[in-house]
Amino acid sequence: MEFTVQQIAGLLQGQVQGDGNATVNRLAKIEEGTPGALSFLSNAKYEPYLYTTGATAVIVSNKLELKQAVQANLILVEDPYTAFSTLLEVYQQAMAAQREGVEEPCYLGHNSSIGDRHYRGAFSYIGKNCRIGSGVHIYPHVYIGDNVTIGDNCILFAGAKVYPDTVIGNSCTLHAGAVIGSDGFGFAPQKDGSYKAIPQIGNVVLEDHVSIGANTTVDCATMGSTIIREGSKIDNLVQIAHNVEIGKHTVVAAQTGISGSSKIGNHCTIAGQVGIVGHITIADKTIIGAQSGVSKSIKETGTFIQGSPAFDYKQNLRALSVFRKLPELQKQLDELREKR
Repeated sequence: MEFTVQQIAGLLQGQVQGDGNATVNRLAKIEEGTPGALSFLSNAKYEPYLYTTGATAVIVSNKLELKQAVQANLILVEDPYTAFSTLLEVYQQAMAAQREGVEEPCYLGHNSSIGDRHYRGAFSYIGKNCRIGSGVHIYPHVYIGDNVTIGDNCILFAGAKVYPDTVIGNSCTLHAGAVIGSDGFGFAPQKDGSYKAIPQIGNVVLEDHVSIGANTTVDCATMGSTIIREGSKIDNLVQIAHNVEIGKHTVVAAQTGISGSSKIGNHCTIAGQVGIVGHITIADKTIIGAQSGVSKSIKETGTFIQGSPAFDYKQNLRALSVFRKLPELQKQLDELREKR
């Protein structure tokens, strides 16, 4: 596909500095740009490439002050990173739109329906009494259980598994191997030392614009619903346990585990390899640093914590500074003892 620089600028609500009639037909990193490519600049450390890139056009901030002349045509926008993300989204949708129809063999269960402009890949399975919206792309080997509801414009990549009774909103993405609605980890200890399984009869609800990473698991509730609210993004290899609630526009990085019945607020940032115990509450706009262990509720909005157990980020840095000096402090203490 080929577009003029002016068409791209119009899509991004930007302004052209240069030749708006120049054409681009692909996307490229700014350091790898060649004629016909469209790139972007959002990180200041890549600015030197702006003056050497061979890309036909570059998306830049409208506040950028050029240090020298550039050969590329510029598209001036408020936020280059967001603008480029929008462009990638449009590109992805255009590519997805080229896939429509039904590949065989695949299965659609009794009393199930699916909207128009959909794609169903080979060996996909949809159970009975399902309601699936328009523009949905279901890739090969996807399993969708009975009584599932899926909104419009969702993408389920190869091998995703959706257990019965799950509710998925509009414009959601399940990446390869994601499992939505598997049993929560509920077992009652018995007097003889064995464990009795507790039936998990709830479901999972994903609201609109939720993204679930590859090989991530979201367990169904014991009763009620495990809920991931609008706009939240979950990375690969994350475990979300039964009856967890994650607020709007929260991001969770890889290898994080969230234990049962914990409530995560809106606009939180949870870095990689974080562990969160069960039955606690995390306030809105909390930031949790990588490899932290959260063992108690965070009640104050906008808190930044780090460590295991996690506590205030700045205090944690000071504590680590002291920890690194412990061998020297121990040596000094031993020397003082010898002088007594």
